[in-house]
This record gives sequence, C-alpha cells and structure tokens, in this order.
Amino acid sequence: MPDPDLDRFGSRRSTAYAANGLVATSQPLAAQAGVETLRDGGNAFDAAVATAAALNVVEPTSTGLGGDVFALYRTGDGEVGAMRSCGGAPADATIENVSEAVADGQDVGPADATMPDLGPHTVTVPGTARGWEATLEELGTIGLDEALQPAIRYATEGYPVSEVISHYWSGAEDLFDDENARAAYLFDGEAPNVGQTVRLPELGRSMERIAEEGADVVYEGGIADAIVEEVQEKGGFLSRDDLASFEPEFVDPVSTTYNGAEVYELPPNNQGLIALEALNIAEELGAGDYPLDSPERVHYVTEALKLAFHDGHHYITDPEYEEVPPLASEAYAAERAEAVGEEAMEDVEVGVPNANAEDADTVLLTVADDEGNLVSYINSRFAGFGSGLVAGGTGIALQNRGSSFSLAPDHPNRLEPGKRPFHTLVPAVAKFDDDDWAAFGVMGGYMQPQGHVQVVSNIVDHDLPLQAALDRPRFRYRENGRTGIEERLTDTVPSKLARRGHDVAVLPPALFGGAQIVRNRDGTLSGATEPRKDGVAIGF
Repeated sequence: MPDPDLDRFGSRRSTAYAANGLVATSQPLAAQAGVETLRDGGNAFDAAVATAAALNVVEPTSTGLGGDVFALYRTGDGEVGAMRSCGGAPADATIENVSEAVADGQDVGPADATMPDLGPHTVTVPGTARGWEATLEELGTIGLDEALQPAIRYATEGYPVSEVISHYWSGAEDLFDDENARAAYLFDGEAPNVGQTVRLPELGRSMERIAEEGADVVYEGGIADAIVEEVQEKGGFLSRDDLASFEPEFVDPVSTTYNGAEVYELPPNNQGLIALEALNIAEELGAGDYPLDSPERVHYVTEALKLAFHDGHHYITDPEYEEVPPLASEAYAAERAEAVGEEAMEDVEVGVPNANAEDADTVLLTVADDEGNLVSYINSRFAGFGSGLVAGGTGIALQNRGSSFSLAPDHPNRLEPGKRPFHTLVPAVAKFDDDDWAAFGVMGGYMQPQGHVQVVSNIVDHDLPLQAALDRPRFRYRENGRTGIEERLTDTVPSKLARRGHDVAVLPPALFGGAQIVRNRDGTLSGATEPRKDGVAIGF
C-alpha cells in the first residue's frame, strides 16, 4: 500500500492558466467532470456541483451525500456571498437522551458519558443534496439531473482508484463492521488497490434517483426512509421530520483585510473567524515582513494561530443558540497581539471541540469561469467515511459531525436538539485588487484556517505564483501544544524555534492539508492544486 507521507515533491508543477474556465480539485476525474460541464455551457456553479458529485464517487474516503456542503463565491456582477448547508442534531437528541444511550457502551453512568466518535449518535442531518440543488437554483444554469451525470457514469461504469485515495480507503476495512457499509465500499472484504477499477452501483442508483426526483428524495422520499431506518436500527434518534425540515441557507460572509487584501470567510458555526482573527494578529505583529521559511515568520504566525484557536474554540458555536463575539475585529486583534513576544507562549489552551477533528479530511474544489464567477466549494462527512454507517441499499455513508458536540451542559458546543455543531469546513474568497479575485481553501480539520493564513501570506506578502504558494512547506499549531513543521522545512528552523521555546515536531506532508485555488486577474484565469494530494488544476 503506498504511503502518502512519502515525499511527493520530486516533480515540478506550474500554475495553470486558461481563458474560458478552470477547475482545481483533489482528483483528476472529478476535475474533468467540472471542465466537461463548463465546455457544455455551464457556469462555475454548475461545474462546482458536477465536480463535487463526482468526488463523492472517485474520492468517497472524504466526502459523500451523507455529509454537508458550503460555498464562498463571487459572481460576475460583483456579489460576494456564501451558502451554508449543514444540518443539526435530531429533535430527540437531548443531552439526557444521548448520555443515557451511550453510557452503557462507555461503561460509565450518564453523567460521565462523552460524545462517541462514531456510530448513530454522531449522525447529524446531511446537507449535501439540498445544498447542491440550492446552489444550482440560485446561481447555476443547469438542473441537478444534468450536473449529476458525470458522477453517475463513474459510479456505474467504474474508474481506477488513485494513490492517496487508495491509502485512505484502506481504513474502511477496520471501520466498517456493518453489512451495508462493507457491501457498498469493500470488495471481497478489502479496500481497492492503486489502479484497481471499482464500481459503486448502490451510490450510482441513489444519484440516478436524485437526478430523477430531486433532492427531496433524500429528505422526504425513499432514500430518507433508508437513512432513518439505518440510524434508528443502531439506536440513534434521527427521524423523518428531522430530514424533511432541513433547508440550506445563504448567509453574509465575514471578512477582514490583511496587508491590503480583503479575505472573506464563513461566519459561525464554521471556524472562519479563526482564520480572520489569526490574519489580524499576524498583521499586527508584522509577521509578513520576515522572509519565507524563516523562524521569525513561523514563530509570529504560530503565536497568532494559538490565540485565534483559543478564542475560536471557546466561542464559536451555532449563533442561533449562543452569541458569538466579533473575533474578526482589528481592535480585538491588537489587544491579543500584546500577549506575543519573542518567546513562545506556553499553556495556551485551545479547547478543541473534538480532538479527532484535528486531522480530519474533506474535499475542496475551486472553479472560475469567463463570466467573472468564481467559487470555493467544500464537502465533507467529517472523518473519512464518517460514522461508520451506510444507509441500506443506497451507498450513502452518513457523517459523524455530531461527535463535535459536548455532553457537558455548560460547554458552548453542548448538544441541543436542532443545533448545528462546530464546523471545521471553511471555503474562502480573497480580493487582492479591484480586478483581482481568488477563491481558495485548504482541506484538513484544524489545518484549514492555518492553511488559509499561510496561503494568503505567501501571495500577499511574498508575491508567489499560485502553485508556488501551495507548494511551500507549511507549519501548524497542534492540539497537544506542539509546533508542527513540515519535514521539508528543516535546515535550522526547528532548532531556532526550539530556542524560542516551541516544542517542535517535524511531521510528514500528509498532515499539512490540501489546498486548491483559482484566480481571475484582469480577466485571465489561473489556478493551482495541492501537491500533497492526487489532484489537478485544469482549464480550457
């Protein structure tokens, strides 16, 4: 089995340029689905949905119809907007009910129970199908039936599995003990090898039903029945009413400026405020004035991230249940920056909502077209194949996003009926100049806002081309208090950081996320893809 931690930087990539449309994502066949949609006359939003659906099939280890979807975008007429399509906890999922249900399995009393990482009580209402449909209805030019055709083709006719995805698929062998799951995603009980051609007929049939009947089949029709039956048979509380009542929402982004660039993120319940607060603190500290890959730059950006994670993980929650303070305020960042000196701060409690989210993975895609539209589109089931449950006969693996809830009554992210959990997914848009816009994102749990800060700084502070901005070695603050340095960024940096008081860990590339970016600069489209993944940036 190939290991994605191996050095994947021997070959050279260039920034991709195109005149008519461009797609960047983590799997080549999915990128082709988006380009095919653009060539057939679709716009960036049509291509985003087609690419996302194809990723459900060709990268099922990180995304699926049983998860959620979010978007940050700029339209050709200049509107900057956002879509959030994530469901909440079931109506019967009270702290008392879930505590009692999970206590036996944890061999503790209900008062001491904690949210499990997997299983039926981690399943929240999936937002994907209605999110895709809403994207097309509000911003696209084609219907869901047309957008799903490439994905249906890959699922029914088959495709060869790529390297990084094959590696992560192997985890399903231990995760899946449910017959439905093993039938849908294992082949003679095993995950597929690199290059092995696989078909996912159950998922293909579900997509055909969605193409014919619309997204409502997932929330009010036959697929809804299968989802509810799977969860309730395993002891969970998800109901038909929970599914039927769900609707996506279009929300106003939150933003800040960083050294002249305006960066837009999703508001709570997502962690976009963490990226914005960290950018503000980093600017206040002058982190961008130091050379690339220098210990000074790593130090000051890391200190900014420590503070932003501390604040974000304490305050960010579903704003319909609790007020979230304006963490993106520049005045607030100036106050927080006063705590930073030349030595690393110690004992900064980041208060992670879920430690398993630190390295969780997902899929992100970015699309630009020649009408001026560009979109960052992110889809996920949270941790790999999610909860470990697959709705019988549908091939739809159900997310475990609910594991981010707390069963402690005084916790900001405490479980409450209908409440949306703290969400790691953060697509982004940046304005570098009046006619210079980009849509981007960095996949990977708590690496996401950290990657946003570094990619923005690489472009704004150091004027790097897009692909070079993604190729640069990365660093990250870890939940255990360590400063993670990508193994390519060695030389004297770790020792100099250690002298500043950082607890340094040199880590492999796979732990530093997966970025995608597209840009429209004076009408010229460009894009880049993550070298740590299987993907491409391709246009026409």
